[in-house]
Amino acid sequence: THSGTFKADEAMGVFLLQQLPEYRNSPVVRSRDLQVLEEKADIVIDVGGVYNHETKRYDHHQRDYDERFDPERCTKLSASGLVYRHYGKDVLKHHYPLLPDKLLQVAYDKIYDKLMMALDAIDTGVEMVPEGVESLYRDSTGLSSRVGRLNPRWNEVDAETGSKPDPDQRFALAVKLCGQDFLSVMTSVVESDLPARSFVEEALLKRTEVDASGEIIAFLSGGMPWRDHLYELEKIHEVEKLIKFVLYTDQSGMWRVQAVTVEGKAFVNRLSLPEKWRGVRDADLAGIANIKTARFVHAAGFIGGADEYDDALEMARVALQQQ
Repeated sequence: THSGTFKADEAMGVFLLQQLPEYRNSPVVRSRDLQVLEEKADIVIDVGGVYNHETKRYDHHQRDYDERFDPERCTKLSASGLVYRHYGKDVLKHHYPLLPDKLLQVAYDKIYDKLMMALDAIDTGVEMVPEGVESLYRDSTGLSSRVGRLNPRWNEVDAETGSKPDPDQRFALAVKLCGQDFLSVMTSVVESDLPARSFVEEALLKRTEVDASGEIIAFLSGGMPWRDHLYELEKIHEVEKLIKFVLYTDQSGMWRVQAVTVEGKAFVNRLSLPEKWRGVRDADLAGIANIKTARFVHAAGFIGGADEYDDALEMARVALQQQ
């Protein structure tokens, strides 16, 4: 890859390649000298002006370049996106050799959505908010920002040696940091998200057994990731009346009733709990709602709770009736 200032896309690309047996012990050459890259590099990413899988050249800075994970994505693939496109499934199979092909594809797509797409978008200059919409705050906690801060500062000097830090050593730290994030996301997807999918699908298919409206689903316990699966499975099963509320128990045994957010939104619900319940608790809420064991509704109306399943279900039913 190239020398000089580094970013998360080439650091992540290097980490992914190092997961594979053929590149595990390969040294990393950082240079912009094309002769050096041609003579010393078996595979080149983020430099060289060529994207050619057959010759293992993966740059994305060409004028006519427009490679995407799929045509509907908002962003072109950066160096890490290209590496992930061609080697991501091999990385997954290396860590999870028994993962069936169907779930391998699901995991591959989810890891791109959860981690890799943001690296692509940031590196290729895609704004997070649409043009004409002012961002209310800036997030500098993401992986790209953290990798960027590993670059030696313009005025940074090592206190012991009096010299500037070695950028190659810092790049190695960036590769390690990217690896920690990738492994964390991969583990979460494969070992938590995927096992939850069948439970979400079962609940979706049995939704009319919970309520005739077909707009409420229930899980026997909470804590599992369900939201992204629900959005996907609603499309797969062509659900016309989208799910508005999900019921589940929390760690204390209370039944929760949670509103489903609009896909792509973090704080906009398909339907919220009634306004007059919001911010009210215990006996006051039970009286207002006329639901005996109702215990609370959040001030934002996205979640509430009751001691009994039937009462949590009733809270969701009342909300549906008032839409």
